[in-house]
Amino acid sequence: MTDLDKALADIVAIRAQLVRGSAFRGYGAAAFAATAGLALITATAQSLFLEDPTAQPLLFFGGWIATAFGALGLVGWEMRARARRHSGGFADAMIGDAVEQFLPAGAAGALLALVLARVSPETLWLLPGLWPVLVSLGILAGARVMPRGVALVGAWYLVAGLAVLVLTAESHALLPWAMGLPFGIGQGLMALVIRQASIPPQPSITHQAPIRHPASEAADGDA
Repeated sequence: MTDLDKALADIVAIRAQLVRGSAFRGYGAAAFAATAGLALITATAQSLFLEDPTAQPLLFFGGWIATAFGALGLVGWEMRARARRHSGGFADAMIGDAVEQFLPAGAAGALLALVLARVSPETLWLLPGLWPVLVSLGILAGARVMPRGVALVGAWYLVAGLAVLVLTAESHALLPWAMGLPFGIGQGLMALVIRQASIPPQPSITHQAPIRHPASEAADGDA
């Protein structure tokens, strides 16, 4: 390896280290709030128009998969726009690093759904509880480059997913709100965390004693 090749390799390594060590500022509160609304709308629509979701798992999960793609599109569009505005030449690298954090959890959720649908359709009732658990793992994996407070969002998804598993353990029913509430509340919490992180800290106002000129002090002493 020539000195030039070594220097270029060092530059690439330093750039990657900078990307991984920097807080990602591409997330926007508006997109996450919109995804919370999508989850609540989907749960409401299925409650009104899907008479027996357990007997129609394809329609039930098809609606939620479409909602997930819509949510990914919203977050991805805003993430790309904000990253280019705030991260400059590191935008593409930081987007790739952010996606890399969530990719294992997303891939696991998709493959899990395919395997259960193929080999054990009667266990599909597990997915509304398992998906939030996987989302929590993805959030916690990316917490180091996300705003402070996202750990609480990850904890919410974990607790909500486990609660759904417990609540549906007897009936094995597919419930629209078992998906809508965990994701609606979770995405809303994420929007609040990102919104709070985007507010610049207010400078503290301290009261200081007035500074007196030595000449005035001398005049006071003579008086």
